Amino acid sequence: MIEKKQFYINGTWVDPVEAKALEVINPATEQPVAVISLGTSADVDRAVAAAKASFASWSETSVEERAALLERIIAVYERRSGEMEEAIRLEMGAPKTFARENQTPAGSGHLQATLDALKSHRFERPSPRGGSLLRDEPIGVCGLITPWNWPINQIAAKVAPALAAGCTMVLKPSEIAPLSGLLFAEMLDEAGCPAGVFNLVNGDGPGVGAPLSAHPDIDMMSFTGSTRAGVSVSQNAAPTVKRVALELGGKSANLLFADADLETAMRTSLSGCFSNSGQSCDAPTRLLVERSVYEDAVALAARIAPEFKVGDPAEEGDHLGPVISELQYEKIEGHIERGIADGARLVAGGPGKPEGFETGYFVKPTIFADVSNDMTIARQEIFGPVLVMIPFDTEDEAIAIANDTPYGLAAYLQTGDPERAKRVSRKLRAGSVYINGGSPDYDVPFGGYKQSGNGREFGEFGLEDFLELKAITG
Repeated sequence: MIEKKQFYINGTWVDPVEAKALEVINPATEQPVAVISLGTSADVDRAVAAAKASFASWSETSVEERAALLERIIAVYERRSGEMEEAIRLEMGAPKTFARENQTPAGSGHLQATLDALKSHRFERPSPRGGSLLRDEPIGVCGLITPWNWPINQIAAKVAPALAAGCTMVLKPSEIAPLSGLLFAEMLDEAGCPAGVFNLVNGDGPGVGAPLSAHPDIDMMSFTGSTRAGVSVSQNAAPTVKRVALELGGKSANLLFADADLETAMRTSLSGCFSNSGQSCDAPTRLLVERSVYEDAVALAARIAPEFKVGDPAEEGDHLGPVISELQYEKIEGHIERGIADGARLVAGGPGKPEGFETGYFVKPTIFADVSNDMTIARQEIFGPVLVMIPFDTEDEAIAIANDTPYGLAAYLQTGDPERAKRVSRKLRAGSVYINGGSPDYDVPFGGYKQSGNGREFGEFGLEDFLELKAITG
């Protein structure tokens, strides 16, 4: 059993003010693999005080000093990447291969993209018509709350630009998947991050998230998670008028037109939906198919789906792992049952665990056809390997269905017509549009419209989130 009961505050590992243990469960075995401590508002106060005290000096460091720290962190991260892979496998059930090839590289990817952005950013520049100086300055002490589904991806996407901007911070990683965050804190310590600049307090939303969001000495909150929790962070932050950056839920549409290569498009669509066991906020979970090829697409889905198998995360291979927890498993199963009850056609998968995986929170990769956009399974974020297929007749109808959602994080487009690709992508109300298998990049802005959040992360755009703009005139 791994014991990680301390928090990282002011450059040292310290015991919580009030000890309250929580077991970390391996979702593949349903057994505890680690024990951490849940913090309280008293721990938040200590961490915020350390961050506030260190802000005066860290905010005045040069670009060169901050870049040198990021370079040291990258070196430590790459040397200890094997430990990160194992932490992510244990805490969230990511298969070894997927953890090594996708989850873990996201950390170094964001660190490097931020380093590049820092070196090229103009922190001082003349105003457009001259006569004034425009200066970017760090916003201050930042509270960072990160999720369990891509743990180190989101930690690095917040910590790196906050450091680069000259901010100090308190991180609350997900209490469900905290091991990667604790390991990252060790890496920052090893890289020589100055005391108080980076602090980590484990805990749940009520115990740590809420007091962090409401804290009067926190200048900015950056949160990634569910829309419901994002609303709570915003409400807690409102009385102190702090900046709030949110990356929230999604129900992303994937528009497949008849002029696309159908088999390639279907394989891309299923892979995108089922990747990470469907636990991605930008997953293409609504597949909209032009009616003239709709039944062919459904038949292809039925034929291709069995290729997506679940497997033991401890084994190498291109397979799906479990979902994160029993609570999440039950939620997904409830959505599958609801889809059947509402009359959707079950094409693949269905309720219950896959054969041979009675232990662990494994879900059958599931596909529904003949779904209407008003069904619950088309409206709500399922956050599991569940794809819904919806037919459309015209381009305008496809765009209308795609935009008929409270979310707007991402959209996907499969077509053989470049002009259509440009035309349709401009009309989709989403922060990112991926055409014919395009995928996110570490220096391209990431964030959403509507209830998918506000602000943008990654590269230069993530750096700007942590900066205040000052005009000096006269």
